Amino acid sequence: MFRNRQEAGELLAEELLPFRNDPSAILLALPRGGVAVAYQLSLALRLPLDVLITRKIGAPDNPEYALGAVGETGAVYWNREALSGLSLTERQLSAAVQAQQKEVVRRVALYRQGRSFPDLHDRTVILVDDGLATGATFFASVATVRQANPRRVIGAIPVGPRSTVEVARKLVDQLVVLRIPDPFYAVGNFYRDFGQVEDREVLQYLNLAEEAFINKS
Repeated sequence: MFRNRQEAGELLAEELLPFRNDPSAILLALPRGGVAVAYQLSLALRLPLDVLITRKIGAPDNPEYALGAVGETGAVYWNREALSGLSLTERQLSAAVQAQQKEVVRRVALYRQGRSFPDLHDRTVILVDDGLATGATFFASVATVRQANPRRVIGAIPVGPRSTVEVARKLVDQLVVLRIPDPFYAVGNFYRDFGQVEDREVLQYLNLAEEAFINKS
């Protein structure tokens, strides 16, 4: 069990030391919790930090049940197994995607503050979150990054269930996972402190990481 997201980030950094000061590498964090983890990676590895906005697409009658996810460049991942158990029309699925796309636009405006999506061409992209459950948002994030033609994609995840980890490992070039517990119930069960990360904290982490990176340069 991790004390908090800070400790998870520090432990991940130890596993990713070969990328320290790598001029081709960039950290992309999934808000909000992933940003708190990735901030520690940014400090330890001396790498730039940005966000990748991805939103879960929940079932109409159960928003927490992930049917898929949509990324900020429009990439959509569908959980075919989840969809097979429901009788949803194309109109319902389209409406669910559009609802999350609106939230993606809001978060892009808030977190990027006018900055454009980072240039990932021929770069090493390290995707960071605070844990995997169904993996929907992570999978959509990988699809979003792949569209930008990176050199390689590396996943950095503190904890996740074996079934999701096995799928994730096939989608990225390298996957670093600290804990694969069995049984697995929820990401929050493996943190003593798993308080919600607020928007203002995300902005603070991003600003502090940028300052630290500029100063080291």
